[in-house]
Amino acid sequence: MDKRNVALLYNSRGGNTKMVAEALRDALAQHGIEAEACEITAADLDGARSAIKPADVVLLGFWCDKGTCSEEVSELLPELSGKQVFVFGTAGFGGAPEYFERILAGVKAKLPEDAAYLGGAMCQGKMGPAIRKRYEAMLAEKPGDQRVQAMIDNFDAAASHPDASDVQKIADAMLAALDIR
Repeated sequence: MDKRNVALLYNSRGGNTKMVAEALRDALAQHGIEAEACEITAADLDGARSAIKPADVVLLGFWCDKGTCSEEVSELLPELSGKQVFVFGTAGFGGAPEYFERILAGVKAKLPEDAAYLGGAMCQGKMGPAIRKRYEAMLAEKPGDQRVQAMIDNFDAAASHPDASDVQKIADAMLAALDIR
């Protein structure tokens, strides 16, 4: 049995990252590793800090906010000094692997120098209906604007994500990063 102490922390705005975190917890459990999924909230960063302290490995999940991890996750990054870290996330916009890699690289760059980055994985996630309404209003102001239409098309494509395939890819990446077979 794997003796590493694993902390599984996530910040989820719309439920997408929570879904992935729960799947990672279940994937670990299938290999005899217990990791309680702990939600990071602005109101309880101390709870997340407490979960990090005894951990050897931290699985850190976030929703993408303006091309990077959420503010709550950013506040916890200094706490990862000396830890092995795997990051995962969801992003409503995008879907291209290159976009996800840029986000992950940006989060990796924010880690303390002595944190061991094990890797990361992301997938697309559905967005709230208010976002589509905002896009529709933008299109009404600029009929035929291809950029805004592409944003609406992306919103519609994201509606079915994360799906089982997305979650499995992130779980597989995590298991590989932790060298769990």
